[in-house]
Amino acid sequence: MGIAVAGAVGLGLLAVPAGAGAAPELPPVSAEDLVTSVIEAKDPGPLHGTVTLDNQLGLPALAGVPQAANGSSTARVWSDGAGKGRLSVPSGQGEKTIVDDGTTVWAWDSADKTVTRKAVGAGQKPPEADATDPAAAAQKAITDLRATSTVAVDGTAEVAGRPAYELVLRPLPTERTLLREVRVAVDSEKRVPLRLTVLANGSSDPALQVGFTQLEFGAQDAGMFTFTPPPGATVTEAPDRPGDAQKAQRPEPKVVGDGWDTVVIASMPAQTPADQQRGPRGGGDAPDLSSIGKEVSGPWGTGREIDTAVATAIITSDGRVAVGAVPAQVLTEALAK
Repeated sequence: MGIAVAGAVGLGLLAVPAGAGAAPELPPVSAEDLVTSVIEAKDPGPLHGTVTLDNQLGLPALAGVPQAANGSSTARVWSDGAGKGRLSVPSGQGEKTIVDDGTTVWAWDSADKTVTRKAVGAGQKPPEADATDPAAAAQKAITDLRATSTVAVDGTAEVAGRPAYELVLRPLPTERTLLREVRVAVDSEKRVPLRLTVLANGSSDPALQVGFTQLEFGAQDAGMFTFTPPPGATVTEAPDRPGDAQKAQRPEPKVVGDGWDTVVIASMPAQTPADQQRGPRGGGDAPDLSSIGKEVSGPWGTGREIDTAVATAIITSDGRVAVGAVPAQVLTEALAK
């Protein structure tokens, strides 16, 4: 669905509930058939929509990742259905806009009147471009979790004015996870996920949800996929990220377990002297996590543990980070292997 929609999931994960309207009447469908249709769904074509994130993880606001804090965030997305896209994300003092015109990715920040540009495919896109895609997040969840879940169709709902099936995945009893269930609202016609809801054990309220609150399919104005720097804007070429060279040399993340209790262990980039001069964030895009979490230790070493309603992370003093939708004990066992 291009940058427009692939831009809409890194905001976090949650949208508002379906609304007070009556559940739409739809033809019965089996859970297996619904899952298959979602995985095999084609790109829905041109679209314009608004994506809303509701986050109740309990994290404070982090530099560079304001959506980490509790609350709601919104983004507007456009796709031409052929690879071009646009994403607009309100910021504290203005709006950030990212446009992929097919050859160049433009990132405009109205707050400081700056524009960065980078050729399509020339390195990573701006962080906001990985922020807002209910469809991509839901499809990945279904693919990763279906084998270790009970899967059911739990009625219907109306999402962004469109009738949808409610697909529910619940962990098998053998899975050690913080999650109670993942719910995916699937468009009844196009079989594209419209909303992803994550619920934690011990709570009936969503901890994380992302979804469309407004969505229209159909041809879009071609002008939405072009960008001309505004008068007075400072235009620069997007630099390579400081950690890109090290990232290419780092080993692939280690994956321990599968399904709901999967743990991913990755190596953090080593700071260069130049990074250290830039401060705690090292000049990269990773937020500074030194002020949150608690100190922990074990046979694997020492580090900091960060807990949320739906996930746990341990950042070790020797430069590893382990994360999963699991209790801390599962992380420490994985780190010790």
